[in-house]
Amino acid sequence: MVLALLFAGQGAQKVGMGKTLYAGSPAARALYDEADRILGWSLTRVSFEGPEQELTQTGVCQPALFVHGLALLAALQEAGRLTAGQPSAALGLSLGEITAYTAAGVFDFSTGLRVVAERGRLMQLACEATQGGMAAIVGEERSRVAELCAEFDIEAANFNAPGQIIVSGDKARIDAAVAACKERGWKRVLPLNVAGAYHSRLMEPARAAFANFLEGVALAAPRFAVYTTTTGKAVSDPFAIRLALAKQVVSSVLWEDCTRSAAAAGVTEFWELGPGGVLAGLARRTDRSWSVRSFNEFSDVAA
Repeated sequence: MVLALLFAGQGAQKVGMGKTLYAGSPAARALYDEADRILGWSLTRVSFEGPEQELTQTGVCQPALFVHGLALLAALQEAGRLTAGQPSAALGLSLGEITAYTAAGVFDFSTGLRVVAERGRLMQLACEATQGGMAAIVGEERSRVAELCAEFDIEAANFNAPGQIIVSGDKARIDAAVAACKERGWKRVLPLNVAGAYHSRLMEPARAAFANFLEGVALAAPRFAVYTTTTGKAVSDPFAIRLALAKQVVSSVLWEDCTRSAAAAGVTEFWELGPGGVLAGLARRTDRSWSVRSFNEFSDVAA
């Protein structure tokens, strides 16, 4: 088995995530306790108890998902579910890319947590300073979505799977694009309930500030392949990783490209470490021949 790990992005969070990991795995519990000390606030409480409104905030859910993903990895390792040389690769959707780099040793846990917390803080500030929106377009080709983006001056934020694309930009322009799609008989166009226009130029202030922050962060070469959503390809040079981390705040998330690249490189099984099973679903939609499974809580690890 050639294994790749998939780490969740913003939107996958749910109240209660990690609670059974904390109770059942000493390794996972140690990460949650360390996260609370580093952050200076109780990520554990918000993750386990909510309220949902607080957990959903960009500056909260990004570190919460980061810790949850690595806690699942720690629990799997503790339980002997990963053999020597596993995994062979890691991929992360948006903020999950930082989780993937941390799993691969680009950062240690405390550094990775500080990086993702600062990213979340800066993106939340950018959301509050703009009026952005996003919408999901289902069942359309990339070329048609590109034409729509040019027409309404919006951007393609996510290429998640064949026929599943997210657009992002000024809320009024997103609303106009959604209305136009419905008038033109497009299959499914769904406005998303989000705080801002992620992966669009409205996040440029966050990108610039995050790039400056990353200049002071030491990065190591990853121990195994990590794929960046900015290109859909593996990246190993620390300088290139630093550039990709800043760029991905405003660039399209080429998630489908990443999973296809990993499969082309020899990956035979994908394990999603995160709540909800969203990434496993996207992988199955991309290629039903792939072997995919999800790990959400301690019962999945112990099974």
